[in-house]
Amino acid sequence: MTEYTGFEIAVVGMAGRFPGASTVDEFWDNVLAGETGVRRFTDEELDAAGVTAERRAEPGFVPMGGALEGIELFDAKLFGYSPRDAAVLDPQQRVFLETAWHALEHAGHLGSQDVVGVYASASIDTYLLRHLLNNPAVPGGLQPLDLLLANDKDTLASRVAYHLDLTGPAITVQTACSSSLVTIHVACQALLGRDCDIALAGGVSIRPPVHEGYQHTEGGILAADGRCMPFDADAHGVVAGNGVAAVVLRRLEDALADGDTIHAVVKGTAVNNDGADKVGFTAPSVNGQARVIRAAHELSEVDSSTIGYVEAHGTGTALGDPIEVAALTKAFVNPPSACALGSVKALVGHLDAAAGVAGFVKASLAVRDGVVPPSPYFTAPNPETGLENSPFFVNREAQEWPGPRPRRAGISGFGMGGTNAHAVLEEPPSPEPMGPGRSRQLLVLSAGSEEALGESRKRLAEHLTADNVSLADVAHTLRTGRRTNLPHRLAVVAADPAEAASVLASAWTGSGDRRDVMFLFPGQGSQYAGMAGQLDREEPVFRAALDECAALLPFDLREVLADAERLTRTRYTQPALFAVEYSLAKLWEHWGVRPAAMLGHSVGEYVAACLAGVFSLPDAVKLIAARGELMDRLPGGAMLSVSLGADELALPADVHLAASNAPALSTVAGTFDAVERFEAQLSVTSRRLHTSHAFHSAMIDPMLAEFAAKVSEVELREPRIPFVSNVTGTWITSGEATDPGYWVRHAREAVRFSEGLRTLLAEGPVNLLEVGPGNVLTTLARQHDLAGGGHAAFGSLRHPREDKHDLETTLSTLGRLWIAGVPVDLAAVTADERRRRVPLPGYPFARERHWVDLPGTAAPQVVVNEERVSAAEPAVTGDLAVITGIWQELLGIPRISPHDDYFELGGHSLLATQILARITAELGVSLPAGAIFEAPTPARLVALVEQQRGEHQEDDDEFARLLAEIRDMSPEELRAELDRERDAQEISQS
Repeated sequence: MTEYTGFEIAVVGMAGRFPGASTVDEFWDNVLAGETGVRRFTDEELDAAGVTAERRAEPGFVPMGGALEGIELFDAKLFGYSPRDAAVLDPQQRVFLETAWHALEHAGHLGSQDVVGVYASASIDTYLLRHLLNNPAVPGGLQPLDLLLANDKDTLASRVAYHLDLTGPAITVQTACSSSLVTIHVACQALLGRDCDIALAGGVSIRPPVHEGYQHTEGGILAADGRCMPFDADAHGVVAGNGVAAVVLRRLEDALADGDTIHAVVKGTAVNNDGADKVGFTAPSVNGQARVIRAAHELSEVDSSTIGYVEAHGTGTALGDPIEVAALTKAFVNPPSACALGSVKALVGHLDAAAGVAGFVKASLAVRDGVVPPSPYFTAPNPETGLENSPFFVNREAQEWPGPRPRRAGISGFGMGGTNAHAVLEEPPSPEPMGPGRSRQLLVLSAGSEEALGESRKRLAEHLTADNVSLADVAHTLRTGRRTNLPHRLAVVAADPAEAASVLASAWTGSGDRRDVMFLFPGQGSQYAGMAGQLDREEPVFRAALDECAALLPFDLREVLADAERLTRTRYTQPALFAVEYSLAKLWEHWGVRPAAMLGHSVGEYVAACLAGVFSLPDAVKLIAARGELMDRLPGGAMLSVSLGADELALPADVHLAASNAPALSTVAGTFDAVERFEAQLSVTSRRLHTSHAFHSAMIDPMLAEFAAKVSEVELREPRIPFVSNVTGTWITSGEATDPGYWVRHAREAVRFSEGLRTLLAEGPVNLLEVGPGNVLTTLARQHDLAGGGHAAFGSLRHPREDKHDLETTLSTLGRLWIAGVPVDLAAVTADERRRRVPLPGYPFARERHWVDLPGTAAPQVVVNEERVSAAEPAVTGDLAVITGIWQELLGIPRISPHDDYFELGGHSLLATQILARITAELGVSLPAGAIFEAPTPARLVALVEQQRGEHQEDDDEFARLLAEIRDMSPEELRAELDRERDAQEISQS
């Protein structure tokens, strides 16, 4: 059992791309198999890298290296870059940005509201030096500042913070080969110092052209045969590699509390410098390395004898390896009986600024899985290292980690110039068991394009077929740890992983605009036994609200809800409906779905009024219970649904309009005999309703006086949320809501639901949400041509004849509202329970080629998203043609339509100043500095240009008129006019 000091840091996420591996999982597979990513380049690759035949023939040329594939590809659209800007952006910045996204996704913290810090490092930018400078193929219109911002290492961490909306410190760290391990140290210190709650740390090293090979020289540090063999007798140098990796870190107590998946625990880190204690500036130092390792051990409070593996700096050089073993021997005060050494450089080459984090990832996976990783190429130890007389050895094959527990490993990174870093890792704690979760789970995905959404769907379905998948944890992670605000969306509800994998193929998808939600509350007749019973059992927020209502009623509410016979009695029906609908509304509000306005049907208006603050909850329950009891005492009556509009009915004196429900649907009420006689005369479809009384008719009159007395006992307040009156079919006024007489009339007069719904729909495209049992009101609403007005309607609970779980309906609607653009709080779905954030397949970036080739090789290719191009667009002329042409040139997009948005095309403020300058030069019109923010499309800019011209013409006309008046004046008249103007100015200033 491990003991924690309280200063531990958890490794909760990681991502990377390496030679021969596009993901961390592939990298780990290669590590365990001893497969190296360093390879020989083809003639075609060497040609593209500009390597001439003469250079290839030179003695010592080695056509090998650790290349990172696909560095010319980037999902520019997702991150808001134009093709022009993407083509000149340092590939290190692009690749690290995507890797940072994947690392936070892997941790389940992408989009986190916590304070997230970024600590990053990068190698020298050879893309700028080799590909962009003095290259005529570079896109036109770029200023020196544009190239600087796109390629300066200083912007690396800030670029990630900007695009991923991270608000903690964003610091770029540069200490040569130890840079990325130092970023981890700085990140750990920031977490312990409370500078941030989550830290992203890592590095990237991509040095184009990556398929170039290198020149070996005798006595140099580069290997003669393209093999890096740390600590081996045949070691003769290092091989250059390209790669990227990032890890996500949290304070251990926070990670445990939030249910993070923990891959390893950082016990402690240390950083120092050799100072002058070495033979030269670039030489390593035994004492410097030993001090930093010992410091890390002391800060970690671990005995060096408990460390079973060291991920060494391990360059495989004649000078470096012996010094490193000597430093380790000196630093391990209590040496273990055996400690394996390894170095990631044997697998992927020297990743320079990314070397430390690559080794950190490798060691983290080793302590997590309990495997001592092998070292490829190793045959026998270098005699100069003295390994035979030390506790250290190089492992040839993957083997199970020997006891005792806990598993611990060290990682070293030594920078050229003397900045050394060391970290101590420990195996993760055993995960705490989680409960099964709800019986139904809502899974959501969002993406920047339909294609990316489809690929995400496919990857998730494959993941769900794996063993031991917790659907509750997967759903929780998708809702809380991923980007859920991208435009293309998908949602499914399922009971288990197999069902989820199956229904993903037919999931709801969409890309809705944000529209207001209007709550609809059904009235009597929608109730059924067992309504919302499953929500009561599984949703704590619903249950708590129902408990509040139940405590205010003189009968056992839950017994009534389960009893079909008692639910037919009005004294029980009305309070039961109110309680269920009120509790549902509270659940929706808890999930972030809040009404812009509301409309109830009869008793449903009481729920709307209560939520709006007209009634307190105790008063509302008191009134609705009294209303139901008084009506229940009345003689029975009949109600009839008729397929005619309210204005089409010809009613006898003893039959009354009870409800106007739809353009061609009304309800009438009266005595049994009266309704039967009326029904017999009808030539249209009609249906007798299953009600006990003739509500909203003259048969209610006997209870009105007593009910008025009940209403006068409660306090009525002005509504805080607008709702529509059943009595008038228009917005309720404060005077009506606070008038006891209104609520008496509400019980007697016809329900103007159809008119009220038209009032709601007049507000523009809206989402109608029926907050109650069944789908009575959404069915009525669909008779008002919802689709034609851009409206949508959703239900909250199943219909009584539907054989499905309540949660399936409720969560399905939540997912569909989210797809429709409603800003729901997906994290609130599991806010009441402990769930684990689990690793899931990463986002499928829609990468396209954005690259400037080396001078003299291939022509530059900038891939443009052709979906913006429409063959039906008319040809542009005049000012529009000029402005569109300027945009096309400076954004690097061949075709732009008059209504394309500048910022959606990847434009930014610096480029906007260039565009405005060009417009001034070519059209002779000076636009204000914020013109593109005010008019972000070519068409709107043209309108602004024409407006400016009109204002200038008015100024010119006024000047011409004044000049003509002056010319017509005599010298005496002109002098007198000037004197009057001077006198007027003196008076105004006195």
